[in-house]
Amino acid sequence: MVGQLQEWGDNMIKKEMIAMLLAGGQGSRLGVLTSKMAKPAVAFGGKYRIIDFPLSNCINSGIDTVGVLTQYQPLKLNTHIGIGIPWDLDRNIGGVTILPPYEKSSESEWYTGTANAIFQNLEYMESLHPDYVLILSGDHIYKMDYEVMLDFHKENGSEVTIASMPVPIEEAKRFGIVITDENKKIVDFEEKPENPRSNLASMGIYIFNWKTLKDALIAKADQPALDFGKHVIPYCFDKGSPMYSYEFNGYWKDVGTLNSYWEANMELIDIVPEFNLYEEYWKIYTKSETLPPQYISDRSVIERCIIGEGSEIYGKVYNSVIGCGVVIGEDTVVRDSIIMNQTQIGSGCVIEKAIIDEYTKVGDNTQIGTMPEKENDTRPDIYNNGIVTIGEKTVVPANVKIGKNAVVFGETIAADYVDGILDSGRTLIKVGD
Repeated sequence: MVGQLQEWGDNMIKKEMIAMLLAGGQGSRLGVLTSKMAKPAVAFGGKYRIIDFPLSNCINSGIDTVGVLTQYQPLKLNTHIGIGIPWDLDRNIGGVTILPPYEKSSESEWYTGTANAIFQNLEYMESLHPDYVLILSGDHIYKMDYEVMLDFHKENGSEVTIASMPVPIEEAKRFGIVITDENKKIVDFEEKPENPRSNLASMGIYIFNWKTLKDALIAKADQPALDFGKHVIPYCFDKGSPMYSYEFNGYWKDVGTLNSYWEANMELIDIVPEFNLYEEYWKIYTKSETLPPQYISDRSVIERCIIGEGSEIYGKVYNSVIGCGVVIGEDTVVRDSIIMNQTQIGSGCVIEKAIIDEYTKVGDNTQIGTMPEKENDTRPDIYNNGIVTIGEKTVVPANVKIGKNAVVFGETIAADYVDGILDSGRTLIKVGD
């Protein structure tokens, strides 16, 4: 077990491998979904939050010491993780530790890059005397056995191992790209190249020998916005540190855009889902509320859906992911949508291809996503693909129509909708709500 405590001197703590989980990202491409929470705290799959997946990977891989580095809007994330009980990470030695930026000297600062965040927590890592440090991102959906990756790292005498996976060559320029020889040894590394020489993309998952990581972070400490892909990995490569690529061929999804987030949720309800939440040997753990069972009325119709516990379904729901404690009223039809925890949908509504965030109230006879598609008027780079996005704790009044690629956030009233309509591509955000 990679996280096990080793004997070391007079009661000195020593862990073989610890994990450092980067969870401070804003996730701005998720639009209003991350206006009040960090991206890893966003709900996923009807029950979970995005950070549950790397945390569950850690405990399933035998890693019992995890530092979670938070920064942007951390309250919901901190509350969700707590002391780590759902993941069996409430340990006297090790366990989960929340690591926000803190003022330790007059020169202290916010985390300014992925590697800078790790550098600012050298003292935490030093106290655990690890042999290896696993660097993770808190905002991807996947299952990976990090113990197998560590075995690969050891067997090859690697000092830096980068988890990588093949991507379509036309997408490769969005990633750090590794070029390897026949033994998986990295012979070159390019960060987001314009003309990639390989389609093997870095997943942002690294195993470092502790000394190699520490030396690199100290050497590059003065680098502004210190980043692993841009600075630390090239530094280690130039120093001649043995570096290997651990090729991963399982399911891995970057849910950093609204469309990829919607697609990943929809993939959970495929007839044969590529990403299976129901595997007994690799459970996904989460903090669960104490809720009653679902209630499905005799007039409801449900086809190919995930329905969270405590939900009450009185209408018709097709090909959708419904969170916990959701109410869907009579004669309402929901298709191809994600409706998050504790949201209430009135009666007589029609909802198509929408993402509706937590604690939202939608009034009776409302139509969402039913009008012809138009480009969003403020951020077409974020709000696109016909998805309607409704933010957390939004109020949508009764008897209104909201078009495709529209955005609604805040406590809206009937007067906010001209002739009862928010046209496709329009943005309605009530400032201060």
